[in-house]
Amino acid sequence: MNEEPSKAEVPLVASPYELRVALGEHVGESPTRAALLSGDLGFVHSFTTGSGVDGPGVRVVVWLTGCHFRCVFCHNPDTWKLNNGIPVALDRAVTEVRKYGHGLRTMKGGLTVSGGEPLLQDRFLIKLFMAVKETKIHTTVDTNGYFGDRLSDADLQACDLVMLGLKALDPDLHRRITGMDNAPVLAFARRLAALRRPMWLRYVLVPGLSDDVDEIKRIAEFAAGLGNVAQVELLPFHQLGRFKWERLGLRYELQEATAPSPEQTEQAIAVFRSVGLEVH
Repeated sequence: MNEEPSKAEVPLVASPYELRVALGEHVGESPTRAALLSGDLGFVHSFTTGSGVDGPGVRVVVWLTGCHFRCVFCHNPDTWKLNNGIPVALDRAVTEVRKYGHGLRTMKGGLTVSGGEPLLQDRFLIKLFMAVKETKIHTTVDTNGYFGDRLSDADLQACDLVMLGLKALDPDLHRRITGMDNAPVLAFARRLAALRRPMWLRYVLVPGLSDDVDEIKRIAEFAAGLGNVAQVELLPFHQLGRFKWERLGLRYELQEATAPSPEQTEQAIAVFRSVGLEVH
């Protein structure tokens, strides 16, 4: 029997690295479908405040559940399943974010919605953004871009910044990393460029996997050619989410992977800067 979603509180946590599973399993299939279509309910993994690494300024970050990518370096695999998140009513989420409005505006920050993959909950995302923008809160979506076509041009006006996580330009490498094709991702990037919507590019640097200099050069040239990439965020690989793979019984193929050395990181940064891109 399908249960109606409960009016859960926004799950404020100290870190998105906390393991969270089965928090929305009581919500039946029919109410879940209705929630995804209406956007009046979102499935939230966690809610963090004071982030300085998820967009400009100081941010409140809402981490949604549900993701179709299976990135081998994912540090939050507990966000893959939609029903691992707590069902939170839209109006409750809006109220929670607006509580921080004055501070966010003062510190030139805003709201970032990440995941998981937030475009799997596109109606909730856009309704949340439109509501908080009424109080002049800056909005950022952190996405892999695969479902970018779910957003209309009007929807994109509610997104002040798109942080696009490009895992690889080479199609075969992208499939190896994510299990998915990257053609929709690249199409979304080009569409954002055509619409002149501000974008940051995020790239995870993993020694032995995504550190090939020629591949990085191709990505840098692609990004520079778009004309709307304000900066590149180079994200060194880490093992902070390894315990989640183990606890969830998932095969983790990067057991022996290490963080990139300072020399490897500087080499990648130099490639992006060589084509005129700002790197952080």
